[in-house]
Amino acid sequence: MKDNRDVGKFMSTKVKKGVALIVGAGDATGGAIAKRFAKEGFQVVVTRRKIESLNNLSQEIMMMDGIVHPFGVDARREDDVVPFIEKIESDIGPIEVAVYNVGGNVRFGIHETTSRVFFKVWEMCCFGGFLMGREVSRAMCERKRGTIIFTGATASVRGGNGFSAFASGKHGLRALAQSMARELGPKGIHVGHIVIDGAIDTEWIKKMFPDRYAQKENDGILDPSSIAETYWNMHCQPRNAWSFEIDLRPWVENW
Repeated sequence: MKDNRDVGKFMSTKVKKGVALIVGAGDATGGAIAKRFAKEGFQVVVTRRKIESLNNLSQEIMMMDGIVHPFGVDARREDDVVPFIEKIESDIGPIEVAVYNVGGNVRFGIHETTSRVFFKVWEMCCFGGFLMGREVSRAMCERKRGTIIFTGATASVRGGNGFSAFASGKHGLRALAQSMARELGPKGIHVGHIVIDGAIDTEWIKKMFPDRYAQKENDGILDPSSIAETYWNMHCQPRNAWSFEIDLRPWVENW
């Protein structure tokens, strides 16, 4: 884990709420989620494997007068994750919301899927979610409150041609979320799973699927800020009407 030695330059003088942790704060969905919670006054802790890839997002949050703590963390490594969560709780503040948003979407035919690829994708999609969920729930259970949200995909509910590794990992993450929701719900912890079923407005989609990206003008692909709004709404749900799973897709998506 790379400690953030420059955290001071990403902090404002305003008094903020607790912490929203976004594991996998990429340039699209994860970054939008971080900005949405920062807008509401949460300190946001954002992670990617390389801390320098968080510079732009950190600056954007600062421009919103938010507080952001970027860290370089490998979400697949227990020796990284355990002290990282402990550091947040001891040095930054109580984790009120934790989002696991790590991807791993690769396509290989079954005969071309090596054991290394399969295991790496499972680590990213499922095992890292287990590590984060286990560790953040410890303090949440003591406080009897908290929200844990896992990002799913189309592959969470059905396997596709060439996606044996990705679908296995995402199916596993969904099962993890279900089990945690049943165990932790009665302890005051809201565990949710959000299925993202459709193309997202990203540079990768723009480059790889230009025809699909052209549907942006017709609201035909998912806007990261709209996705982030659902994460915020799930966190805000009263405990007498919690959702476990919400699926999101553009109106033109064939499902």
